[in-house]
Amino acid sequence: MSAVLLVAGCSNGEASDEASQDRSPQAPRVETLQLEPASFTDIIEVTGSVEALNDAELSAQTSGTITMMADRGARIESGEPVATVDADEARAAVEQAQAQFDLAQDRFERQKPLYKDSIISALEFEQVRSERNQAKAALQQAKKRLSNTIVDAPFTGRVEERFVEAGEQVSPGVRVARIVNTRRVRITAGVPERYANDIREGTPIQIVPRRYNTSPRTAEVTFAGNTIDPESRTFSIEATVPNPEETLKPAMSVNLRVTRAVLDSAVVVPRSAVVRDEAGTHVYVVDRSDSTTVVRNRDVALGPESPSR
Repeated sequence: MSAVLLVAGCSNGEASDEASQDRSPQAPRVETLQLEPASFTDIIEVTGSVEALNDAELSAQTSGTITMMADRGARIESGEPVATVDADEARAAVEQAQAQFDLAQDRFERQKPLYKDSIISALEFEQVRSERNQAKAALQQAKKRLSNTIVDAPFTGRVEERFVEAGEQVSPGVRVARIVNTRRVRITAGVPERYANDIREGTPIQIVPRRYNTSPRTAEVTFAGNTIDPESRTFSIEATVPNPEETLKPAMSVNLRVTRAVLDSAVVVPRSAVVRDEAGTHVYVVDRSDSTTVVRNRDVALGPESPSR
């Protein structure tokens, strides 16, 4: 069976011209590799970016003075307050609306039997009912305004930024804080359009952070876009990755090794064995017989490549 030539070396050391003339040429040292069918994973390498699955800027929903603001870096559970607005006025409005509703409800209950006994007209009773309903709606609105004085965390996360401080005045829509949860992150990347029919949901990928003391991790493509970006000529892919130690940070760049295909039985050679010149690509093959060993140059057509093979 033939073997492929891997490395060619040169004669070693320096010698005088006279010694060189007396010494016969030294044969170059070579290394060969016996080839057997092997498995080869065709990988596409692209650059990805990390995004937090939960990343929100929270805003005030009512006007007033900030009375509490969570510290930057504080971890807040879902539903817990990140900030509070002075609630004295809203609380007083609820008490007033409650009193008006209680009065309207009492009047409604007292007028109901009178209407049944035809002592008051349907028009008079309908007016009492309408006043009760209006008072009820006003009470609900007052309670809503009171609840809006608390800026709750929509999910468990960490206060990444504070846009206001305690004592500052805010109005509806003013940013208060940014809360981020990086326990699960999304990796996004653009893949060249020539691979559009090779990558789909479930395709294995390896995530290799750049220049960070973070170990590679494996995942699967959770989204593969069906449209091509006309400017970059790429389509989008995403992968959702657990990040319990929070070592992957939003906006961090990572290398993605996306599995395009797995070849079960392929002829695989090291890159160092492939010679490229103006005639194309070829390798040196060693043919052995009982009496001779001959090195021959064979033209080859290359398939998928990896960094080393």
